[in-house]
Amino acid sequence: ILPFSPQKKPLSAIIKEVSQSLNRNDIKNGSILRLTTSPYQTAVGLHERIQSSSMDAKLEALKDLANASRDITFAQEFINLDGISLLTQMVESGTDFGDLLSFTLTAFVELMDHGIVSWDTFSVAFIKKIASYVNKSAMDTAVLQRSLAILESMVLNSQDLYHKVAQEITIGQLIPHLQGTDQDIQTYTIAVINALFLKAPEEKRQVRLHCAHTEMAHILAQKQLRSIILSNVIRSPTPINDEMAHQLYVLQVLTFNLLEDRMMTKMDPQDQAQRDIIFELRRIAFDMEMEPNNSGSIEKRKSMYTRDYKKLGFINHVNPAVDFTQIPPGMLALDNMLYFARHHQDAYIRIVLENSSREDKHECPFGRSSIELTKMLCEILKVGELPSENCHDFHPMFFTHDRSFEEFFCICIQLLNKTWKEMRATSEDFNKVMQVVREQIMRALTLKPNSLDQFKSRLQNLSYTEILKIRQSERMNQEDFQSRPILELREKIQPEIMELIKQQRLNRLCEGTCFRKISSRRRQDKFWYCRLSPNHKVLHYGDLEESPQGEVPHDSLQDKLPVADIKAVITGKDCPHMKEKGALKQNKEVLELAFSVLYESDEYLNFIAPDKHEYCVWTDGLNALLGKEMTSDYTKSDMDTLLSMEMKLRLLDLENIQIPEAPPPIPKEPSNYDFVYDCN
Repeated sequence: ILPFSPQKKPLSAIIKEVSQSLNRNDIKNGSILRLTTSPYQTAVGLHERIQSSSMDAKLEALKDLANASRDITFAQEFINLDGISLLTQMVESGTDFGDLLSFTLTAFVELMDHGIVSWDTFSVAFIKKIASYVNKSAMDTAVLQRSLAILESMVLNSQDLYHKVAQEITIGQLIPHLQGTDQDIQTYTIAVINALFLKAPEEKRQVRLHCAHTEMAHILAQKQLRSIILSNVIRSPTPINDEMAHQLYVLQVLTFNLLEDRMMTKMDPQDQAQRDIIFELRRIAFDMEMEPNNSGSIEKRKSMYTRDYKKLGFINHVNPAVDFTQIPPGMLALDNMLYFARHHQDAYIRIVLENSSREDKHECPFGRSSIELTKMLCEILKVGELPSENCHDFHPMFFTHDRSFEEFFCICIQLLNKTWKEMRATSEDFNKVMQVVREQIMRALTLKPNSLDQFKSRLQNLSYTEILKIRQSERMNQEDFQSRPILELREKIQPEIMELIKQQRLNRLCEGTCFRKISSRRRQDKFWYCRLSPNHKVLHYGDLEESPQGEVPHDSLQDKLPVADIKAVITGKDCPHMKEKGALKQNKEVLELAFSVLYESDEYLNFIAPDKHEYCVWTDGLNALLGKEMTSDYTKSDMDTLLSMEMKLRLLDLENIQIPEAPPPIPKEPSNYDFVYDCN
């Protein structure tokens, strides 16, 4: 690397000459610093420089510190010098502004991301200072981003800090940041809101669930949070990136999770207030406004109630309260029924009276249907489950209404009644109808409608007849040939298909994949890349500054792992990086995407795939390199698809020809072999 010099100069003098010939960018990028100083020396130097009295020198030092802090070895050395305390003191002093403050907070975030220092060690003064940057109406964008990121990490990583942050920051103070046009700021803001709701203590959550539907609904109504997110984020001209989509998905899940308490609450048959809701359903349906005391004898009233409850479709006609003791859906089903009866009264009365006038075996029981439908919707929306770490599946239509779950139910209960009539179902067909309705809802949700009205119109196009056509088409495309000759042909060509899949997996490994580094914060901006050499003998890998736009060349990846040194591929909870403590590592979704490569005696290369597809590609490819069987779901799917296509191509000439189950019999031997065929 160093230029050849015929003169005998000391090495230090040569390095000095080379350093002077490099421009500032080369030095800042660390291309020479890494050759001349150890992490410890760099840490000591930066520790001194950031305390300089010169503002320019201090700014340059903080820039270098922000860059160097991404390296864990340097971070460990700087933290050992009590560097974190120094940075927090600089923030608490309040003397730095603009770029000085921005780089100070950037360095702090990078150092904390390594998980070396506990978040519980910070003072209230530091929290107040960070919160003050968020609460200011006009604040530097970079400072605001870092401050929001710090607050999110504090809340997610410490229950004690949650209480302190919650005292300094309110949803109302965060809302102005959503009304801007910077999507990164909006993303960080929603991340903080999600963190505050996710880490709220259980007793506070229970209090929420008993006031004005929920405190979340109260905040949505009072602060117009939902409508602000809808107009400034979801309907913004700026396309929604993956991180924003994830945060919106998390907010959607947390909103629906507030229904869990009602979903898991059994009805108390002795509670008069709860029984009055059932009386209200009956009154709205049959317009019985007279007082019960004036309607004849007790026996006559009981008989009348039993008849009406039967028309309402309850399983227990005598005491419908018993129907709501099943959890899930518990009291949530009754809430939905009452909402439908009050807010969509005409549709409610029409459904009840329409079914009460049918024959007993053809009536669609409204009560039973509502209970089962509510349970189904909770399963589809995964009410009560924690948000997945890698999911971006939010639905814009749920942000268009303050009572989106109830409106969702109202649309689906009308769909269920319509499908029941189209299928000409009887009570024995109840489960079949529910399966069709589930398929209709899932197919409509897959299209990601922008509003509830759009969702409703999509369902109109998915009638029972259309569902049958779709099923028939899918069955035709996945036809399963079961005759013996066909099965023998399948077995014969399976090894060829498996070899084709193996080559595809290895080619994908040669192209390489960009992986994210998992840290204690949800938002991650650190990447590393791994790819297989073209001769399939070496894995090349290394860190990246940012997500690449295409393939990363082999020579830019610093580290190598010979395939011959790989001992095993480990997946799931057995991976060493999944055995570490922390809620993030215990997430089920992350566990399903984790795998590690064991090499030498106890060395590991740890991966967390960006999605299930990449997980299957890499685990298959690594197993193929080790000569092991490829067992992923993706391989099975590819095998089925390719095998089906190959079979159809080979049997194309036999269309409409009956293939016999058994081969034709071999003719008897001729009486003699004295015959010749003349080719001329």
